[in-house]
Amino acid sequence: MKWRKFSYEGHEYDLSHLHPFVWHFDAPKKHKYPARKYRFNVTFSMHCFTREPLRTEKVDPALLYHGPKEIRTFCFERYDLSTQLPSIIQRLGDKSCWHTHHGNFFTVELQDPEGQKNEYEVYFDVFRSGRGWMTLIIQSAYIRDERYETAQPRKRSVGFGVIARARQENKELRPPP
Repeated sequence: MKWRKFSYEGHEYDLSHLHPFVWHFDAPKKHKYPARKYRFNVTFSMHCFTREPLRTEKVDPALLYHGPKEIRTFCFERYDLSTQLPSIIQRLGDKSCWHTHHGNFFTVELQDPEGQKNEYEVYFDVFRSGRGWMTLIIQSAYIRDERYETAQPRKRSVGFGVIARARQENKELRPPP
């Protein structure tokens, strides 16, 4: 999905950095598994730059972003952080990932604006899409703070290469108990 730009109070917010792209990932040899090359179509959900309104919030209708399946509030913080998503994806092979209890995964990128450490959580899933191709969908990405408290503790990490191999081979990756 190619997201259309968003306009608010005379400013335009370009979303072309969240247009789909092709990513080639080379998984190195690990233990008994040989090195392997993967081809991904990378796509982004509108949750990477929008949010649900807070319970007591009255939303300016001009801040509503109309997607193909839902309407959400444009989030300037998520938008700013989303510009980093393509480079975070390019480094997924070097990052730790964790299971969620919803069948998808997440990784954490530490942000340090103005001397503060923030956890930028990037939620994603991987699946086969045919003829040797795979799809990597970035489902959501946001700073973990008091507005978005965690519903699950972090458990054992899993490498992105392990995720890619399991999904390509249609093997289940179960989260730790």
